[in-house]
Amino acid sequence: MAESLLQASRQRRAKAMTAAAGAAGRAAVPLLLCALLVPGGAYVLDDSDGLGREFDGVGAVSGGGATSRLLVNYPEPYRSQILDYLFKPNFGASLHILKVEIGGDGQTTDGTEPSHMHYALDENYFRGYEWWLMKEAKKRNPNITLIGLPWSFPGWLGKGFNWPYVNIQQTAYYIVTWIMGAKQYHDLDIDYIGIWNERSFNINYIKVLRRMLNYQGLQHVKIIASDNLWEPISTSMLLDSELLKAIDVIGAHYPGTYTVKDARLTEKKLWSSEDYSTLNNDVGAGCWARILNQNYINGHMTSTIAWNLVASYYEQLPYGRCGLMTAQEPWSGHYVVEAPIWISAHTTQFTQPGWYYLKTVGHLEKGGSYVALTDGFGNLTIIIETMSHRHSMCIRPILPYFNVSHQFATFVLKGSFSKIPELQVWSTKLGKSSERFLFKQLDSLWLLDSNGSFTLELQEDELFTLTTLTSGSKGSYPLPPKSQPFPSIYKDDFNVDYPFFSEAPNFADQTGVFEYFMNIEDPGEHRFTLRQVLNQRPITWAADASNTISFIGDYNWSNMRIECDVYIETPKKGGVFIAGRVNKGGIWIRGAAGIFFWIFANGTYRVTGDLAGWFIYALGKAEVTAQKWYTLALTISGDHSSGRLNGKPLWTDIRVHFPKNGWAAIGTHSFEFAQFDNFRVEAHPDIHREP
Repeated sequence: MAESLLQASRQRRAKAMTAAAGAAGRAAVPLLLCALLVPGGAYVLDDSDGLGREFDGVGAVSGGGATSRLLVNYPEPYRSQILDYLFKPNFGASLHILKVEIGGDGQTTDGTEPSHMHYALDENYFRGYEWWLMKEAKKRNPNITLIGLPWSFPGWLGKGFNWPYVNIQQTAYYIVTWIMGAKQYHDLDIDYIGIWNERSFNINYIKVLRRMLNYQGLQHVKIIASDNLWEPISTSMLLDSELLKAIDVIGAHYPGTYTVKDARLTEKKLWSSEDYSTLNNDVGAGCWARILNQNYINGHMTSTIAWNLVASYYEQLPYGRCGLMTAQEPWSGHYVVEAPIWISAHTTQFTQPGWYYLKTVGHLEKGGSYVALTDGFGNLTIIIETMSHRHSMCIRPILPYFNVSHQFATFVLKGSFSKIPELQVWSTKLGKSSERFLFKQLDSLWLLDSNGSFTLELQEDELFTLTTLTSGSKGSYPLPPKSQPFPSIYKDDFNVDYPFFSEAPNFADQTGVFEYFMNIEDPGEHRFTLRQVLNQRPITWAADASNTISFIGDYNWSNMRIECDVYIETPKKGGVFIAGRVNKGGIWIRGAAGIFFWIFANGTYRVTGDLAGWFIYALGKAEVTAQKWYTLALTISGDHSSGRLNGKPLWTDIRVHFPKNGWAAIGTHSFEFAQFDNFRVEAHPDIHREP
């Protein structure tokens, strides 16, 4: 391997010198050969005393929840381009790991994701989009690691309690069916499975899950626990030999780059199994660069997984634009390849799971850090970051103050690396726009006459990768279409015979699950509808509303007319609504305000200023019953609103002062079956009050 590296390097060097004889080795990059004696620390990179921990990869989370919701609705070629930037090797983020939510029907941050088993005797492995996303990731990188983790669970598992461990065998069976369904229906091999995201673990459940996996021939599926804090899972493992054997990886969330003694004593792999969660601007990029290095240096963590993969949900939802890139406009095709994509590339394009960290890694004398990894066959990758405190704060935890300043750092390659002839150089500079650049390949560093040493001049907020690998590249596509607001006139009749996805485009479920539905016995206008399919509250992860709701559109909408055909399925107690100016979603959905127009199977209507129904504008009788189609229309113009039932005014000129803008929405009074059809919204400044 060393001979081939040397030969290839000589060929490249001869080529470079022919092309630009006498070109300065520094050439827009602050690299100096060690022959120049400069002050500063010297850092040895050596494998003579063995290697450090095995590297398990860099990844991201789709889910927790509904964070990839809008991605599936992108038209081609833009959808494939986005996927390439995320998963294609040596192109963009080139992720090693994809972690997905095992949909459990509950609100899990920015929406709900459907379960493969809404009910005990119900199994459907084509709901949602996580199956599709995993297949697309595998298509681009067959070696990508797949992880599944539940946030919420369908209500039937709780038997009336908001708790998934009422019957641990049944819950284990539910999770195992998801793993087996992934293989049977999608040819996907799940590599790791989690317990319950950021919630309590149950020791007996973990043991039962391990035994059930083994019984089903799924010994290769490894268990991560507990996707919360390092404790108390680490201590529990040290005190219980069967639990210690059952768990393969201890996963902690937002560890601040540090671990605890008991976690290290287990001698298990330690992962930051959810991290980052920060706006994807330059500060977010700095956060990501810092923790990718320092999670290992400070905390021995061999994998870091970002929440979230791609900001593909309405931006005004909680944690808007906290993905590695942004793709929240399927109606226009617009997307943005944000800086964290290229920060990821500095590590992912020049390492692979199965490489090993060197023992000789650490902090730089004047701030920043460096790691080095090898494949054990002569290749070496060094990643150096100098992210400042101000430009690398993650959303959590609080970052103690530190200082980074201009410095010269000399690196000395020893052991099997001492004869490396050449290092490729990739660099990123964050900060001032005039100086900023992302993932730029610079002149190679020639080491043939330097005794394996070199010196870098380092400024604040820089990232360097120096590597023997020559396969890296900064992938690109033509610029996507320009950003456009959501169409001001939008309609959907849900007439899809064989839908590719279970959810209608651009609708974002916030409590409940709304799916395409076919009324087999109805050959008429309402054969194909959108149906709310939950009739019991899920085992929640967040504060799901007591009503189900799905919204759509532009948060900035103010004046609008919403029309929809509705069908109440539950006699006497059932109810449905259409709404406008809905101002909250995600984990804040219970507190959503807006203008809500309800009709009920008991022959009444109601107009409320909030989803919970506490603020009542009007109420009265209406000629409504269950199991019959009605057309509702809601008009909001300035401070006035009105509603029609089957084209006739039901209430008029109700004054509304708050909120001033928000989404359009549909939903039900409780967890109940109901159908919606022929949805239409028109949002224009010139929509006038109805007489």
